[in-house]
Formats: sequence, structure tokens, C-alpha cells
Amino acid sequence: MPDTQVTNQIPNLISLMILLPIVGAIIVMCLPRPRDLASGEALLSREDSETSDNEIDYSRHLVNGVSLFFAGMTFLLALLLFGGFKGDFLQTDALTGSIGHGLARNMQFVEDYRWIAIGSNWVHYKVGVDGISLMLVMLTALLTTLSIVYATRTLVRLKEFMVFLLLLEAGLIGVFCSLDLVLFYVFFETVLIPMYFLIGVFGGPKRSPAALKFFIYTFAGSVFMLISIVSVYQVSGSFDLLALTDHSTIAGATLMQAAPRSLGLMFAGFALAFAIKTPIFPFHTWLPDSYSESPTAATVMLGGMMSKMGTYGLLRFCLPLFPQQARDAAPLFIVLAVIGIVYGSLVAIVQPDAKRLIAYSSIAHLGIVVLGIFSFTRIGMMGAMVQNISHAVSTPMLFFLVGMLQDRRGSTLINDYGGLKRVTPMLATMLLIATLASLAVPFFSGFVGEFTVLLGAGTSRTVNLVGGYWVTAFAASTMILSAVYMLWWYQRLMLGPVTQEYSRALPDLTRREWAVLLPLAGLVFWIGIGSAFWTQRMDTVVNAMLPADGSNNELTTQLMEGGTAGAPDQPAGAMLTRLYRSLDGEFAPRQLRRRQPQTMMQIRPGATIGVQPGIPAGAPTPNGAPTPNTGSVPPDTIKNFKTEPPPPAIIETIQPLHVEDPKTPASGAPASKPLQSGTPIDKPTGAEQNSTPRSGNAKPGTPAAGNPPGKSDAKPVSKSDKVILDPTEGSTEPAPADPANPGGATPPRQGKSPR
Repeated sequence: MPDTQVTNQIPNLISLMILLPIVGAIIVMCLPRPRDLASGEALLSREDSETSDNEIDYSRHLVNGVSLFFAGMTFLLALLLFGGFKGDFLQTDALTGSIGHGLARNMQFVEDYRWIAIGSNWVHYKVGVDGISLMLVMLTALLTTLSIVYATRTLVRLKEFMVFLLLLEAGLIGVFCSLDLVLFYVFFETVLIPMYFLIGVFGGPKRSPAALKFFIYTFAGSVFMLISIVSVYQVSGSFDLLALTDHSTIAGATLMQAAPRSLGLMFAGFALAFAIKTPIFPFHTWLPDSYSESPTAATVMLGGMMSKMGTYGLLRFCLPLFPQQARDAAPLFIVLAVIGIVYGSLVAIVQPDAKRLIAYSSIAHLGIVVLGIFSFTRIGMMGAMVQNISHAVSTPMLFFLVGMLQDRRGSTLINDYGGLKRVTPMLATMLLIATLASLAVPFFSGFVGEFTVLLGAGTSRTVNLVGGYWVTAFAASTMILSAVYMLWWYQRLMLGPVTQEYSRALPDLTRREWAVLLPLAGLVFWIGIGSAFWTQRMDTVVNAMLPADGSNNELTTQLMEGGTAGAPDQPAGAMLTRLYRSLDGEFAPRQLRRRQPQTMMQIRPGATIGVQPGIPAGAPTPNGAPTPNTGSVPPDTIKNFKTEPPPPAIIETIQPLHVEDPKTPASGAPASKPLQSGTPIDKPTGAEQNSTPRSGNAKPGTPAAGNPPGKSDAKPVSKSDKVILDPTEGSTEPAPADPANPGGATPPRQGKSPR
């Protein structure tokens, strides 16, 4: 059972996680500047020395210690956040006790304070985490800590480097926790500033154009998102993300009632910003230059976490705020994702630079994530989130290892290395682990995400409408192509004879480098073998994001299990409509399409039928009319259904079924008798046939032949007041007399009739 009780949460925990890195950056700025180092190669042979003359630089120790302390404290708070989070938690209303809707359903550790007054409205400082943002916050804190550990040997401007890393961590945590549109935009833009300086000041020879391209691309996309945010406020009068995604609130209902064209433009603004940040083809041109020119620690944060801002934005904003527009645009995103998968893989094969090879492979792997998101299947979306986490672990590990090679040799060109396994066996082993994780080999982190995404895409009706199984086939080619470029890359770097003489003197991993690589290697195997530990915290939020209109191929399976995922409380008319449509073959799998004797089922518009317990009173129906607890069927919802006999599992789903007279007064009316599962509905016989008038001359209530007046207890029922299961029921011909029962008496039943 889901936990609907209020959890014991540490107050202001998320705010502390955002504030600690900022405080740490301010303190580091006030510390004395360490001495710049002339060369990093001389330091590799003596791990404990700080300068070539063995003189200890206390300023360097102080800057490193303070930065590591605040990053470590933030990571400890992230562990507390992770430990206090409940995956099956469902937020309840304090007054009504009802379960929350939209993103509020699984949101925890929520903090809400007024921030900026806009007339009678307010921009709020509102933060919280659910199953999606929890993992990203954890990885942000972990990767920042590891990056600071690695960056302790930064040669020049160490103090400024640490300040920018801490500010970047604060901005990323704010992005993944913001629940107000304006607050999200502020953090979304804040992360650009430290990353711009990390690339432009500490990067490679072409760092200036790379930093400029990065800033212009991402900032241009953010402007479109800002326009969409203003438009959302003009329509709904709110920036609150939880209220906007809850259609039972005024803000959420107002937003959903906006003109479709306006909603489409708002969606386009958000989607463009996130497509650039991910990046999705063809908005990827800034990524290779930024990755190749950034320093190692900055590349780790850029490829590991900043690229996740795009996929996170699609999940957090585009799908919940604009569900219909997201489904309409799904074919476009699927096509672009598949193009990015194939294009990124093919270009990665011919890259001579190790960093650029990882950059183009990231385009392919993030295309897998986008494909899973827009498959709109439960397994596909879950796989997209797992792939998101896996990419945030394997790609930083690859960048760390390439950075270690660059520290030793001063180059990232693949041809400058060769046969390093003989010289640095431990480094070769860790690089092999990262390579296999990127290859999606079983028992490694990449396999869980990619396999489930491809499985979800193969069963997705949306994906199949785009190009059938060819879409999934082209997407699956990334496994083959990644094996080509990753294994060839590893062979040229580590295997074979030592091709360069200077490579024989390269040292193996140091203690500092072991401290950086071991946590990531452990996560690679943990995600690959024990993925349930991670997915159980994301299950509730995935169900909440799935469409409730049957726009995926999992509809029949979900109905057999007792409802649609993500929408447990569905109107009776809509649920039955989807049920019978699925049995008629539109969504049903092949094993349910066998031709069997058919039955005509007619339900009079306006008749009342009992529905599955749990459908709330007043739930909206497809035509907008409320549905009472009795399950009133709207006139334009259910007319005639020609279906095959449903399997027993589906019969169990819609039991118990009640047949009631809509003309019966509400007060004092006898309760209808439920039809038990498996009990057949026989045609009326005997007195029931004779007591029901079938011609225009018969009057209601006239006793049948063979029954004395006043002795018949059969209730006169007209054809318009009951559910007719016999195709001949509507005939105006008088019912034929039963030769075996001329008096019309009802014979005793001998067991159950055959179905």
C-alpha cells in the first residue's frame, strides 16, 4: 500500500544543500591565493609533494580543504535526503484527505516561501524533490565532490576554479529542485555563468570560441523559455508548477482551457530550450567544442549533469504542463532522437580526439533517453530515467580517465597512445569498466537503461505510428555502432605494443585518482545488477506522467491488471469505452483477436450501471458531465458495442456490475443485486418473458397468461430501462409460449447455464 502519511522530514534540507556551496564559494574567495604550478607532469611521480622544491604551499591546502569540506557536507545532506525519501509516498490533502494530483502526488521535502510580489500574486521560493529529481540531486553532489578531489592539482588559479565549481553545484541543485517557473529560470540561467568561465578561462587552446558558442546557444534557448513562462502566467495567473499541473486547481484548469495554438507555442518555447541543453539533433553543434576544450572537472560536470537539465526539463515541464501538445509533438522528437542516435554513433567512429569521441557518443546516448521519454510507455519512460542516471555515471568516468591520460601526456589524441595496458594496468582496467558501461553490456549500468528503452519503444503505439518497428531497429543500431567506436578506441589506447617511447615512463593510478574512480565504478555495477534499488523510487512519478487516454500499447495489459497506470480513478464511461475498443482489436494483442461467437451488447444512453469500486463521485466524463457513484453512462459515450467475450481477467476488472432502473427514486430504493464474477446473464424465461410486454397493444403491468391477477410479483420493466443482452430483445413480435411450461411459472434452475 502506498504511504500517504506525512513523512518526518528535516526542515529546509534542500535550502541547506543550495546554501552550503554558496557559502563555501564566498569563504574560498576570501582565502589567500595559492601559488600557480609550472607543470603537472613533474607532480605525477611524487604524489605527496606540492612543488618541485618540496616547499609546502599552505594556501593551496587551505583552498582545497575548505572547498572539499563544503562539497562533502552537501553530499552528506544529499545522503540524508536520499535516506528520508519514500518511493511509495503519496501526498494527501490536509482537509479532505484525498491524494494529490499532478506533480504534487509524490513531491516531498517541499519548502514554500514568498519571494517577489507581482501585484496581488507572488513569485515563490518553492523547492522539493520527487523520484526524478532525487537521483539527479544525489549525482550532482557526488560528481561535484569527486571533481573537487580531482581538481586539487589544478595548475593555475586554483581558488577561482574551486569557486566556480561550488557555484555550479548550487545552481544545478536549484534547477533540479525548483517548483516555481521563475525560480527555475533563475537557476537555469545561473549555471551558465560559472560554466562559461570554467571553459573560457581554464580550457584548451580554442577555449574562447567554445565558451562563446556554449553561452550563445544555451542562452538563446532560455529566452524562448522565458517567453513561454510569461505566457503561462498571462493565461493562468500562476508560476506554481504544482498548481499548474493539477487540473483540479484554478490555475491548472485555466491553463488546460487555453487555446490549443497558444499551448502549442508555449510548449515549443520550453521544448526548444531543453532540446538545446540536452542536446537533440540538430541543436548539438555547441557540444563537441565545449567538451573538447573544457578542463577535466568542468567537462565532467558539463557532460554528467548539465546535459541532464535538458532531459529533466522535458520530464518535469513539457509533459506535465502540456500533455496533449507533447503527444502531438512526439513523432517529431522520436525522429530527431533516432537521427541523433545514428548520426552521433557514425561520427564518433571517425573521431581522432578522445574527448570529441565521447562527446558524439553522448549525443547518441541522450537520443536513447529522448526516445524513451516520448514512447509514452511505462517501461520506456522508466528506461529513459535509468539511462539518464547511467550516462551521468559512465560518461564522467570516461572523462576522468581521459583527463588522467592528458595529465600524463598533455594530449587527448588517440594516436599519441598505444599499448598502455603494459605500462598502466590499473588505469587500463578502470577504462575497460567505463567502456563496457558505455557499450550497454549486461551487468553494467548502460544495459539496463538502453534495453528497457528499446523494449518500451518496440511496444509503443506512438513509435510504431512513426515508422513501425524500423524506428526501434535504427535506435538499436547504437549498440552495434557503439561497440565499433568504443572497442576500437580502447584497442588503440591500451592494447598492442607500446607505440610511443615516452609512454613507457607514464605512472599508474595515484591515490587521489583511485578515490575519484572507485565510487563511479561501484555505481556502474550497482545500477547494472541492482537496478530495482533505484527504479523503486521512480515508479510512482512515472505512473503519474503516463497518458490516461490509452495512447500506448500497454493499455490492454493495464486493464487486465485492474486499471490504467498513472490514472487509477477513471470515469466509468471512459474506462468501459477503452475496454471494449481494446477487445475489438485496436489495442488488443494477437492472442485476444481470435474469432469467437460474438454477442451484441446494447446500453441505453442514460442507463445506470455499477462500476469498479474506487471511481469517485463527480469524476468528469469524456463529454464533461459528472459521473455519480452509480456509474451513469453519458448518452454520447456508449452506444452499441460488438465485442468478443472478454477474458476472465477483464471480467474481474469491471466487477461487480449492477443493473438499476434510472426511474427508481433515490430514497427507499432497493439496492441492486450485484452480478458475481462468472455468473451468466440468462435470457428472461417464463413469467419474466410473459410479464414483459412486447407489442404495442400490451399495457405495462398486465399479468401474463397463466398467472392469476395479483399473484405475479414480476416488476414491469420496459425495454428502455434495462441492459439488453439478447439481440432479439428489441423485436415487437410477441414472445412464443414455452411448451414445457404453459403456465408461465419459472422452473427451478439446475446449476449454471453455459456461457
